[in-house]
Amino acid sequence: MSIVSSLSPRALAAPESGIVELVNYARGREGLLPLWVGEGDLPTPDFISRAAMDALASGETFYTWQRGIPELRQALSDYYDRHFGIRLPVEHFYVTGSGMQAIQIAVQALTSPGDELVYLSPSWPNIAAALEIAGARSLSVELQFEGGKWAVDLDRIEAAITPKTKGIFINTPSNPTGWTATKQDLGDILALARKHDLWILADEIYARYYFAGGRAPSFLDVMDEGDKIIFVNSFSKNWSMTGWRVGWIVAPPEMGQVLENLIQYSTSGVAQFMQKGAVAALDQGDDFVAANIAKAARSRDILCDALVATNRVETLKPDGAIYAFLKIGVADSRRAALDIVDKTGVGLAPGTAFGPGGELFLRACFLRDPTQVAVAAERLCDYILKL
Repeated sequence: MSIVSSLSPRALAAPESGIVELVNYARGREGLLPLWVGEGDLPTPDFISRAAMDALASGETFYTWQRGIPELRQALSDYYDRHFGIRLPVEHFYVTGSGMQAIQIAVQALTSPGDELVYLSPSWPNIAAALEIAGARSLSVELQFEGGKWAVDLDRIEAAITPKTKGIFINTPSNPTGWTATKQDLGDILALARKHDLWILADEIYARYYFAGGRAPSFLDVMDEGDKIIFVNSFSKNWSMTGWRVGWIVAPPEMGQVLENLIQYSTSGVAQFMQKGAVAALDQGDDFVAANIAKAARSRDILCDALVATNRVETLKPDGAIYAFLKIGVADSRRAALDIVDKTGVGLAPGTAFGPGGELFLRACFLRDPTQVAVAAERLCDYILKL
């Protein structure tokens, strides 16, 4: 018997990331334009890094608050007041070691082995994997794709609910599709959750990337006190902090001790000097985020206008997030992604990595310099026209 075969079946069942497979295949190639992962091309701005370095230099390297330092939890409360128009006391906020850990902790809090969580697909693959590794089941409900746009079908969600269902995971604006729920959509989903006494796990990481202006509709706009909703979020996308691995949870204060315990037995808290950088991001970073959003909007237009003009691409401009999910007429998106990076030097993520409904698509992240995106669009158009 091999060493690996003696490991936990749940660990062995953890899938290889279809995104990481492509990155590992072509990372470091000369002339590569990497649009495959969900991050921008700017490093963390200096005002954030300097705050963390100053805290590190001053010796803030000891164990810290499991729920997050008081300054960061207050900064999160102030951030939601500014951008979501709601004043939530600090007891609603919990700092985590990345948005991914926020999801893992929420999954651990909501589900037991054998329980189910419904999610909309195509989807960022980590939510389904987190559920399966925890011993729960992930049930996908496919978004509808028609006329280049995505839409949600409430009847499909309700049909997927069983006595074992504990909640519904909603990511809006969506990675990878760019689908953005309307306030009516969110109200209808919330009503469905109330009807079946389900939790909602709301991933609103891209709420600021909403190209109609302002921010995207949020469950905060439609919920009432006592609704069973957990929000997960991250510093990664807004403030160019993907490598920092700092996120947060917004949850009912009654869950505080449970969430603190789950943090304690996983990471025992986020390093205090990193949290000081996160405070600076929230308190001083509104202009930087606005510039990132404006850049994403310009690059979205450049990429999508060029590709749609080929008359070979069905996808229209997404309403939100930082991705174009491209249907270019290939039957195997994994094979196509490998071929595209070999022939054009443009790295795309295969739609097969995003679960049911994504097989015919490729994801491009456009949170990059518009000049680079224009070059990528030209290369992709040339490739598509030769299919």
